[in-house]
Amino acid sequence: MEELAVGTLRAGKGQKVSGFVQVEGTDFSLPVTLICGEKEGETVLISGGVHSAEYVGIQAAMELADELEPWMLRGNVVVIRLMNPTGFEHRTMSLVYEDGKNLNRVFPGSPLGTTAERIAYAVEEKFLRLADYYIDLHCGDGYESLVPYVYYLGAAEPKVAKKSREMAEAVQVDYLVGSESLSGGAYNRGGSMGIPGILLERGQNGLWSREEVEADKRDVKNVLRVLKILEGPVESGEKKPAEVSPVIYENAAADGCWYPEKQPGDVFQKGEVLGRIRDYFGKELQVCRARQDGVILYETSSLCIMKDTPMVAYGYWKGKEEGA
Repeated sequence: MEELAVGTLRAGKGQKVSGFVQVEGTDFSLPVTLICGEKEGETVLISGGVHSAEYVGIQAAMELADELEPWMLRGNVVVIRLMNPTGFEHRTMSLVYEDGKNLNRVFPGSPLGTTAERIAYAVEEKFLRLADYYIDLHCGDGYESLVPYVYYLGAAEPKVAKKSREMAEAVQVDYLVGSESLSGGAYNRGGSMGIPGILLERGQNGLWSREEVEADKRDVKNVLRVLKILEGPVESGEKKPAEVSPVIYENAAADGCWYPEKQPGDVFQKGEVLGRIRDYFGKELQVCRARQDGVILYETSSLCIMKDTPMVAYGYWKGKEEGA
């Protein structure tokens, strides 16, 4: 590729350019870095900050954009350093500040929609259409705790699902989950467009650490090596992530106070209590019991819980049979 172009940003072969890409219909732009490799190859999109308090992914995306250089690449890397900048600036966690919508639920968006929908539309038209592969960096938001794990596009057409899984298996986390949907989210939308991708979850409760950011960067570089975009050997971990399937996502049936009885990474048997919702007087409103054996992937960690919002996600751990 002789030139990599997004909006008004242009990076010629062997060049690296950083700047802002306007989201039409809004008064803000997305901070972006374009890295056009010295050698011909495919294009990888990396994004952080779809959810604006998922700081491990945001910091890792920013540092990757700074560290990767054209001479290292056979192909190109495009980094959206922060996809939801006004949410970040106003600490709205999962939501876009202007419209209160969850950006990762509105793809493909609309050029005439609300702010979240306009961001989603801009990401699809300006970024996803350039990409051959997609790596989306997430974390536990300000009210979420989780065990590190990775999603791949299990519901995509076979060749996309196979490549997505290959990418996911290069990530050094405990668990791997095949996404069952190709709608709503940025990476899911990429899958519906035929773009292999992964969504990496590491970090929790709106916090970040140097150790977690370095682990994210290691994983992304490993995936780039698997894709032959970044030269060098893939760093092998102690083990490949164990597949978790099927996954059950439990939402709250009422507003109230949430009292989890398990923690992310805990394993349990069918019928065990995973948590309870009570009102302000201690009256029990809901008991969440496991519908299958499994492991906790993530859960709400705040005392506050709202009706129809995520409570806990868990899945059957396929390594369980071997006692892994």
